[in-house]
Amino acid sequence: MIATLDDLDVSGTTVGVRVDVNSPIADDGSLADDARLRAHVDTLSELLERGGRVAVLAHQGRPGSDDFTGLAAHADRLSELLDRDVEYVDVTFSSAAREILSALEDGECVLLENTRFYSEEYMEFEPDRAAKTHLVEGLAPALDVYVNDAFAAAHRSQPSLVGFPTVLPGYAGRVMEEELDVLGNIGETSEPRTYVLGGAKVPDSIDVAWSVLEKGLADHVLTAGVVGNVFLIADGVDLGDASSDFIYDQGYWEEIDRAADLLDAYGEKIALPRDVAVERDGGRYEAGVNALPLGDGEAAMDVGDSTLAYYDRILAESGTVILNGPAGVFEDDLFQKGTIELFGAATDVETSIVGGGDTASALRHLGVSGFSHVSTGGGAALKMLTAEPLPAVTALRNAPNVTDY
Repeated sequence: MIATLDDLDVSGTTVGVRVDVNSPIADDGSLADDARLRAHVDTLSELLERGGRVAVLAHQGRPGSDDFTGLAAHADRLSELLDRDVEYVDVTFSSAAREILSALEDGECVLLENTRFYSEEYMEFEPDRAAKTHLVEGLAPALDVYVNDAFAAAHRSQPSLVGFPTVLPGYAGRVMEEELDVLGNIGETSEPRTYVLGGAKVPDSIDVAWSVLEKGLADHVLTAGVVGNVFLIADGVDLGDASSDFIYDQGYWEEIDRAADLLDAYGEKIALPRDVAVERDGGRYEAGVNALPLGDGEAAMDVGDSTLAYYDRILAESGTVILNGPAGVFEDDLFQKGTIELFGAATDVETSIVGGGDTASALRHLGVSGFSHVSTGGGAALKMLTAEPLPAVTALRNAPNVTDY
């Protein structure tokens, strides 16, 4: 079992809390979206109100990317969200960082520097090796316990995620606890169970489809977006050069064979788009699959009304819907309709779960809400849905806690 904050005597304890506040960064260096920071407010507030001395660990961006930056803006926003001062510390595991942590009073909080400023954090290790990195060996002596609330990064085996709970008592924060409770118990949700797989992450979506169909977790799999286009081609539909070239350029051509194998094995449970939307003469034009291929330069950018009506009937009879990936290129006003209507219909079922990541961002952008659960993690959520172990979760489960229950 994994210990939670309910098992932790917080008062007077120096707590290292790993969160995932990796956020879009505006041109002026400010946060363009604070949704991930808001997700961790409950965990951090609880620890501080219970007298914890909190050191927050987080990353932002990847080396070489435009959003690879320090965490000063994150500290400012956390101060506002928590309604208490969160000091930004521009180091992570140095003697200066340890001195700052040793001076913390009960209920005080600091945000340490971007963990990925240190090369070890961008590599993945087995937990025992991660515990011997400079980050963990340098900071762990200043901490009493470790709390992991970074579900969105739980599929990574990086030092800040698996090294600390190897040498410190480890606990799941409230975000981690809820994610594991919801996504780890999909098989107990109401049936029929329908998975909606869209977006452009074709290999991941096909992995999910194989897993849930083989395990009997899915009664229906609805395809859309680039995923739907790949399944249409696998079914013998000629979408035209533009859509096919995009799939080829993304390196997804071999996924067509995997999709074809899925259709052979579980075709009666897999629903394919019945029409697609393209831009024609400056407007939205919908073409049924029988009218394909599309014209020169025309690419399938969304599902059409016939598909939406077909999918709506399946969703209306579902007890649980799990959604991952938008139905089309929602960033373009012409092609928002499929995502808005498909995801909106899913909110009417008993249990509706959104797989997080880009999907959650799309829904915030479109103003679609009302789901039972919106995951904070894209890759981590997908791995849970395919029953793959998450390294950070395994590390918490194996943490050297005093309480074993």
